[in-house]
Amino acid sequence: MMEQKLYELHSQMCRVFTSPKRLEILNLLRDKELSVGELEKLVKFRQANLSQHLSILREKGIVKTRRDGTTIYYSLVDTKIGKAFDIMREMLLERLAQTEKLSRDIRKIKRA
Repeated sequence: MMEQKLYELHSQMCRVFTSPKRLEILNLLRDKELSVGELEKLVKFRQANLSQHLSILREKGIVKTRRDGTTIYYSLVDTKIGKAFDIMREMLLERLAQTEKLSRDIRKIKRA
C-alpha cells in the first residue's frame, strides 16, 4: 500500500516536470530566491502564463513563497530538486552527445 502511494506521488511530481516552461522556472530558482518581477524579466513568456506555472509549482509543493510588502518571492522548497535537475540534464547531454557522434559517423560513412 505504501509502495503504491509512493509510485502515485512520484508520477504526480514527474507530471509537473513535463513543461519546458516550468523547467526553465525551476532552473532560474535553483540557486536563489527571485521575485515575480525578476522572473518575468528572465523568462520569455507572458506574466499570466508565468503566474499559472508558479501556481502549479506552489500547489505541488515544489516552490514556496515569501511576501515582503507587495513583492512575492519564490524559491525551491528543497535543494534536492536542483540536484535531480542536474542528474537528468547530465543524462540528456550524454544522450545528445551520443546522437551527435552517431550522426557524424553516418555522414562519414556516406561520404566514403
